[in-house]
Parts: sequence; C-alpha cells; structure tokens
Amino acid sequence: MAGGNAGGGLGSFLPLILIMVVFYFFMIYPQMKKNKEQKKFRENLGKGDKVITIGGIHAKIVEVNEDALVIESEGTRLRVDRTAISMEASRNLNPKKEDKKEEKK
Repeated sequence: MAGGNAGGGLGSFLPLILIMVVFYFFMIYPQMKKNKEQKKFRENLGKGDKVITIGGIHAKIVEVNEDALVIESEGTRLRVDRTAISMEASRNLNPKKEDKKEEKK
C-alpha cells in the first residue's frame, strides 16, 4: 500500500511540473531573451546613430557616456538615460552595423 501512495503522489505532481515547464518556455525564456537583446542594442549605440526615445523624440546621438547619451533634435540637446531609447522604434533608422562593415571592404 505504501508503494501505491508514492506513485500516486508523483502522478499528481506531474501535471504541475509540466505546467511550470510550459510556463517557463512560453513566458520567462522569451522575456529573458528580449531583455538580453535590448541590452546588447543599447550597448552598441554610438555617436551619429539616429534614435527614437520611448517618449517619441526623434534625435541623433552626439555624445556617448557610460550610462547616458546626449541626443540632439532640431538644435536642442538632451541628456537621456540609455534605457530611454526604444529598440523597436530605433532599429530601422540605422543601417545594420554589419552592413556598414561590408560597405567599407
């Protein structure tokens, strides 16, 4: 009888374990991947890149610091945090860095 109860206990936890695995692969892993991609994008921003901030300001980077950027829009300079740059909106404004390397060759 003791062996039957142990098997039943594992059988009742199996659906819970499967739900946790599915939750991880459909919710947590994609978010971690997106965060990693955003971090890489923000680290690769450089002087002269065109960006759009989360607030919708279209600008060009004129100075790069460790944690902040100085952007210029219509003659006005603003200092913004790197996290204020929208990756989704800014990605299409600049040719990819790989494309620039190919053009130099």
